[in-house]
Amino acid sequence: MGHTFLSDSWFGEVEKLSAAANVEVPAAIKDLVINVEVTGAPDGSVEARMAAGALEKGYADSAPTKLIIPFDVARKMMVEGDQAAAMQAFMSGQIKVEGDMSKIMAMQGAGAPSEAGKKLAEQIREMTD
Repeated sequence: MGHTFLSDSWFGEVEKLSAAANVEVPAAIKDLVINVEVTGAPDGSVEARMAAGALEKGYADSAPTKLIIPFDVARKMMVEGDQAAAMQAFMSGQIKVEGDMSKIMAMQGAGAPSEAGKKLAEQIREMTD
């Protein structure tokens, strides 16, 4: 049985999969925390945070940056790994940034995912409705 993207059960399953995968976090994003508001989700807006490369439920008080992303774009970025969709959405104004823009640029310094990271991404895709 799959889990609806950004539902409580989805966040719980992602946490379990991530713990089991034990993916090494690149130094460029190890201490990076960015709040993310996903708008237009089935149950309304979702507050989350990117912390050390992982998407977690809820905002972080200390995050210097906030991304506001439509649900369909977030799914393409975070589940399907479609970075071209992310760039297109950013350039067209669908993705909004509040706060320190340099933190968004720091995410690019993480480089390509490791083999363990790719395997985790595939597991997340497979369990997401």
